[in-house]
Formats: sequence, C-alpha cells, structure tokens
Amino acid sequence: MDNYKKEFIEFLVKTGALKFGEFKLKSGRMSPYFISTGMFNSGNTISRLGYFYAEAIKNALGSDFDVVFGPAYKGIPLSLAAVISLSEMGMNKGFAFNRKEAKDYGEKDIVIGADIKDGVKVVLVDDVITSGTSIGLSVDLLKKLANVEIPCVVISVDRQEVGLDGKSAVAEVKEKYGISVKPIATIREIMEYLHNRKVDGKIHIDDEMKKKMHEYLDKYGVK
Repeated sequence: MDNYKKEFIEFLVKTGALKFGEFKLKSGRMSPYFISTGMFNSGNTISRLGYFYAEAIKNALGSDFDVVFGPAYKGIPLSLAAVISLSEMGMNKGFAFNRKEAKDYGEKDIVIGADIKDGVKVVLVDDVITSGTSIGLSVDLLKKLANVEIPCVVISVDRQEVGLDGKSAVAEVKEKYGISVKPIATIREIMEYLHNRKVDGKIHIDDEMKKKMHEYLDKYGVK
C-alpha cells in the first residue's frame, strides 16, 4: 500500500472522520462504520486533505491533465485544496467549479475558474459517490461547454458496496460514462490496514469489528 494511503487512513481516524459503531445510512442499511467529511473543517485538515487528493491524482495521471473540477458545493473546497497541493508539488494546474444556479447579473457563467475549452483534460473531484447521478450532471455540464476529456473522478473513500439497484456507483460511472473512479482509499484497504493497529494509542478495528465489517460487505459489498 502506498504511504499516502496509510497516512490518509490514519488521518481519517485522528480527525474523527471515520467512525465505528452502528449507523443508519440514507439507504436504510445499518453500517458498522461511517465516514463524516464534515470533520474536515479547519485550515489544517482541509490543507492535509488537499494533499491526499493531489497524491491520488498524481498517482492516477501523473501530470497529464489540465484542470481540477469540483462540483458545487462539496467539490469546491476539494478542487481548490488539491490544486494548491499540486502547485507545491511543482504542478501548476487550473481549477474550476460550477454554480448551482446561473446569475442574471455580473459574471453570468455557470462554470467559474479555469477556461473549459476543446481538448482540455479535466479531473473531477468529490467526497464520495452515492450514485452516478451527480457525476453525470458534472459530465453533461462540462461536455456542453466544450469537447473536453475526463480521464477520471477522484473521491476520498470507496465504500465498495452496491446500491439499491444492485450496481455500485463506481461501476455505474464506468459503464455509463467510460470514466474511472479513483479513491484515495477503499474500505477494504482501510479495514486491512487498521486491523489490530494502534492509532493514537487505540485499536479501532479489532477482530470483532473486522468480523462485523466483513459481514456487512458480504451482504452489501461489491462481489
């Protein structure tokens, strides 16, 4: 496992963004773990998160892209934090984001930031994918603006589970749009790395918790 993945997993634990217990998801499922991206709420944490996104983008594409696009609203700080970290790594890339609604005054563009034009390679960033719908909206928006290439979507964590329709959101995006989804880490990587490992003096995934996670993934996980 790459070092940045290990650092990211520990970062999730230390910030309290990764929680263990019993959590009712939007789908109605009871999950033994939950990822709360709302915990990245300070300069230090969003800066660090930007570094992990930058590493994941660099690992997926090297420097072969032009713009990082963050869909409103959660993707906006992610795209900004990522390009700042990429700049510190020697890659000066553009960033852009969309408005939820067009304005009828001043700057009326629906997409703000770097110029989206024919031939531009755009990386999408988002926190998680619960369905392919939100990604589809971003793809449609960008394709209407220009003949752009979208090599991948980078997300924080892939829960690696199927939706209520029996397909995973990651598979749906790949199948429908031909775009790969690259997580900083997957839930199985998190489970294996944290199993019986102390972070801040505490074991967060012991044998019992790992068993619960396996049972959940056996029932709802991608096969």
